[in-house]
Amino acid sequence: MHLTTSPVDWYAARAAGVAAYLILTVVVTLGMTMASKRQFRRWPKFAIEDVHRFGGLLVGSFVAIHVVTIALDAYLPFSLPALVVPFVARYRPLFTALGIVAAELLLALAITNRYRDRLPYRFWRRAHYLNLAVRTAATVHGLGSGTDRSTPWLLGLFAASVALVLGAGTWRALRRSGVRVRGLSAGLAAAGVLAVVLLATGPLRFSPKPWNAGSFDAALTGQVLQNTGSTRGLVSAAATADGKQRALLRADLLIEPSRLDATSFQLEFLPSGLLCRGSVTKVHSFGFDARCRAGDGTRRFVHATWTLEPGNRFEGRVVVHA
Repeated sequence: MHLTTSPVDWYAARAAGVAAYLILTVVVTLGMTMASKRQFRRWPKFAIEDVHRFGGLLVGSFVAIHVVTIALDAYLPFSLPALVVPFVARYRPLFTALGIVAAELLLALAITNRYRDRLPYRFWRRAHYLNLAVRTAATVHGLGSGTDRSTPWLLGLFAASVALVLGAGTWRALRRSGVRVRGLSAGLAAAGVLAVVLLATGPLRFSPKPWNAGSFDAALTGQVLQNTGSTRGLVSAAATADGKQRALLRADLLIEPSRLDATSFQLEFLPSGLLCRGSVTKVHSFGFDARCRAGDGTRRFVHATWTLEPGNRFEGRVVVHA
């Protein structure tokens, strides 16, 4: 079992998701304001349309990067069906499903744009309103499943994006009605900001997991592997710790007939990939004690216990402290 991973894919997935959301905000807002002939008097209409079209391509590209890097991420492994079929993923199924639906609706819109000249204008125009459904699903997806959703900077981006789209949508819908559009647009934009804040601090409140925790207690699942020769035997225990701090563990014991010849131990923190290397200090019937030094210079002391299951698999707990 190879216990090395890189946080690069995790960072890339987060960055691509945020970038896609922000560009989608710009694209939807441009689409709403393009209906006015007076809104862009200083800019040629074809230039605005080109920006709108190029923005749509960028959104699709960043969504593709978001999906691919999530598929590669070792922190929350996703199968292919879980990436394309709503409610199959185990991680926050509702909010993950909304993200999948948003991506698939975006793909459908891209197809209608590609064949715009062959489709009835009324059909294309009505299909284009799906952008609002994409925006709504993407917003709730980000607020409900994003790992940074509790951070002020991301909440600020979500609030500003929602306010911008609501304000532009209100202006477009009521610009010819004689209603005081500016005041109503500002009011709905403020309501959107309030809704984001209430959701993020209420039902969608999120407490992030610790990063490279000094101490944690977690459930342990893994397997014991044995390779016994004529004079020596290698016993390895490889496991995954699930809890507030996710981690991968591996303990290797080189055993001679009457004594323990050598040991090694490795603890890998997820999703950072920080490695803590050391040795097993004591072996129990079903468990071990170990100590290690991490790449940042900190030490960890580990106590693992388990009960064996069929097929040399085991379940137990691990306690780590600095």
